Amino acid sequence: MIGILNRLVGLIEDHLTEELDLAGLSGSLGTSEYHLRRMFSSLAGMPLSEYVRRRRMAVAAAEVLGDGDLLGIAVRYGYGSTEAFSRAFRAVHGAGPGEVRRNGGPLRTQPQLRFRLIVEGNNPLDTRITDRPAFRLVGHSARVPLIHHGVNPRIQEHIASLPASEHLRLKALSDTEPAGLLQVSADVDPDYTEGSELTYLHGVAVGTATPVPEDLDAIEVSAGTWAVFRIAGPYPAALQSAWAATAADWFPSNPWQLRPGPSIVAVLERAADFSTATCELWMPVERA
Repeated sequence: MIGILNRLVGLIEDHLTEELDLAGLSGSLGTSEYHLRRMFSSLAGMPLSEYVRRRRMAVAAAEVLGDGDLLGIAVRYGYGSTEAFSRAFRAVHGAGPGEVRRNGGPLRTQPQLRFRLIVEGNNPLDTRITDRPAFRLVGHSARVPLIHHGVNPRIQEHIASLPASEHLRLKALSDTEPAGLLQVSADVDPDYTEGSELTYLHGVAVGTATPVPEDLDAIEVSAGTWAVFRIAGPYPAALQSAWAATAADWFPSNPWQLRPGPSIVAVLERAADFSTATCELWMPVERA
């Protein structure tokens, strides 16, 4: 995966003024667009689209400092007007192209990325691979922002709005793995952009033949393979650290890649105040 990401960076550099055909590039690199976006975002700390924009504006700045026509520069870098180009330029550099041309700056350069894998072996992930038939996730869903670190207050509010009797009712419905009450993230931005919206479902897994009560939301999950990571420690910090480690350590070192689908957290045990927990993180995968 590290080699694939570095080849992707090289291809981006060779075609900065062209529209990026990520689906075609992913196929030529032997992976899927979904997996490529998620791995790039997780390891680079920014969405792929943001990196491309920053690199384009970094290279375009050299032309802006010359005496070339600004509209011509805008069109060359994929913008239909000087206004659209100026907005993108200002978002990266903090100043418009006219100001930069007059004053020689300010400029913020995005260096070309290089990915490296450092194998330390001191953070093993307790993992199993399992094939599961199709199932349903049923419960109560809400649209919430993606937060990479710390507690998500919108999720907390959503769970707190459910009476204790509803938690018991949901647990009684559970009849297949992953077992127990589940925290489900679906419709996640492939770039994994912090602040982007996702569908969070608090519920359980049931077989496809199990009737779904009309007052519950449902997510259909197709048959497939899952990587299941077992995590124990401070909550949610240990879970979020393990999530990051799957991208930094596990996927680059194993012959699997992410496939589209929800990610699921099953809380197996927890402290009364939820300060610590033992969880399973279920991620949909396929052979790379």
